[in-house]
Amino acid sequence: MQYRTLGRTGVQVSTLALGAMNFGAIGRTGQDEATAIVDAALAAGVNLIDTADMYSNGQSEEFVGAAIAGRRDDVVLATKGSLPMGEDRNRRGASRRWLTTALENSLRRLGVEYVDLYQVHRWDPATSDEETLSALTDLQRAGKIRYFGTSEYPAYRLVEAQWAADRHHLSRFVTEQPSYSLLQRGAEAEVLPVAEQYGLGVLTWSPLASGWLSGAVRAGQAVTTSRSAVMPERFDTTIPANAAKLEAVEQLAKLADQSGLTLIQLALAFITTHPAVTSALIGPRTLDHLNSQLAAADTTLTPDILDAIDTIVAPGTDLSPAEKHSVSPALTTPPLRRR
Repeated sequence: MQYRTLGRTGVQVSTLALGAMNFGAIGRTGQDEATAIVDAALAAGVNLIDTADMYSNGQSEEFVGAAIAGRRDDVVLATKGSLPMGEDRNRRGASRRWLTTALENSLRRLGVEYVDLYQVHRWDPATSDEETLSALTDLQRAGKIRYFGTSEYPAYRLVEAQWAADRHHLSRFVTEQPSYSLLQRGAEAEVLPVAEQYGLGVLTWSPLASGWLSGAVRAGQAVTTSRSAVMPERFDTTIPANAAKLEAVEQLAKLADQSGLTLIQLALAFITTHPAVTSALIGPRTLDHLNSQLAAADTTLTPDILDAIDTIVAPGTDLSPAEKHSVSPALTTPPLRRR
């Protein structure tokens, strides 16, 4: 396992980190298997575990908490808040009111006194940067979080937040968590350069593109990823964007085979090769999934392999732009286009 510094924090984290979204109802991974996955990941040198309050409505945090009980200090523990946790309109967002409550709930479910990294799960256009940063700074000073970061923030919001922290003399975001894979390379255009400019640690999620890069989606074969039952439209190859992804997967699989690698190794090593990336978050549902992904821990890609990848999926290109989570509300909310 390799390790890198998380932004400018001085904290050393593994280049493959354990994402716990599949723990609980979402991935149907029960407590026993979740604990076994955590055991195996820690034994392999993984030292960062990432979860969120909304993963299976808090169940993921509960499973992670039980799995790390008695060895809290061995783990760089990260969680997230701000996405809806119920129907109440104030049980979501990045206000002081909700983030304070959400963090307390997360600490209770995790069974810990603090988290190392608390991340705003999505940018909240209804809340000012000053409000959010002020609340997080106070929680940091209270010892409940060590650092705080963002997830799926557009590049310009990352910059605005850095400026707001400076203007108001508040602690600043130290990490960003974007979606990034061989099939979704849009983060390379702006988010990753901004992260480098401001010294942000980068924890990338979905490096296997929801199973597209795990071997679960291949031409002429039935789709075997469990995500296809939850999001069938993302695996329907009659949709042009999915057809383009399938064509790219076939070319990438051939490149991996020619390079003596599995497709998983190629996909994960591609992510960790980028100089802006700190860790790739892997999200196994089973021990077998974990072991196949840990095999990429020490994989490196030569320049000729990276060049070949660029001919298959051009730098900065999202093959399925509609799947992005960081689209500006100015494009998705009609009143903002028609005011």
